[in-house]
Amino acid sequence: MKKLNALFLALGMMTTIQALAQDLRYGVESQYPPFESRNAKGELEGFDIELGNAICKAGNFNCHWVESSFDALIPALQAKKFDAINSAMNITEARARSIAFTQPIYRIPTMLVAKNGENLAPTAEGLKGKNIGVLQGSIQETYAKKHWETQGVTVTSYQDQNQVYNDMVAGRLDGTLVMSAAGQSGFLDKPQGKGFGFVGKPVEDDAILGSGIGYGLRKDDAPLKQSLDAAIAKVQGDGTLKKLAEKYFPGIDVSVKP
Repeated sequence: MKKLNALFLALGMMTTIQALAQDLRYGVESQYPPFESRNAKGELEGFDIELGNAICKAGNFNCHWVESSFDALIPALQAKKFDAINSAMNITEARARSIAFTQPIYRIPTMLVAKNGENLAPTAEGLKGKNIGVLQGSIQETYAKKHWETQGVTVTSYQDQNQVYNDMVAGRLDGTLVMSAAGQSGFLDKPQGKGFGFVGKPVEDDAILGSGIGYGLRKDDAPLKQSLDAAIAKVQGDGTLKKLAEKYFPGIDVSVKP
């Protein structure tokens, strides 16, 4: 009887803990490997998915995932279709005028991908007369339009980065500006990416490219920001973030600037 009572007590405590856990709906654009994508079984996978689940565990959240196109993530957040954007979104001044962010979690450099041997460079001069594909609503789109499009480079926006890769292979695009980890895993490491590679060094513009990637929040969700910041600090401090980065982005330093 004592053992039975202890079992009931333990089950009751577990139920209470689960009841205390707060539901958290992540907004995600699921066509951006290795950050987020769907596998052959239709399950969400990737760096942001594993990291998001780890942060939920650290912060005692019950996680749920809501899909959206990348350019619709901020409007959907503001419309309360989910609670936090978890989709490799860089923290920028422009976005911070509309929404709040958690502290920066990680940082990925932005680089140009193009066909080998084309003698291109990630500059307006090196791409003049060329057509560069970018993800619609991304900071790469903003950068390319500001620094390149005004100097004679055609910048074409797509709702899906995979469509960009397809048009590169078909010869309709000369290159794409993309986060290096996404370009590597989502294209260069695949048979489709044979004959392509990174061109030059990462592009730089902190005002556009931001201080790192964080979770987008509504400006009036200060308690949620406080809880997520604490959970983020845990996964940064206990080595979880580093372990996941080594799994998905070998050789890439994802640490944020002090």
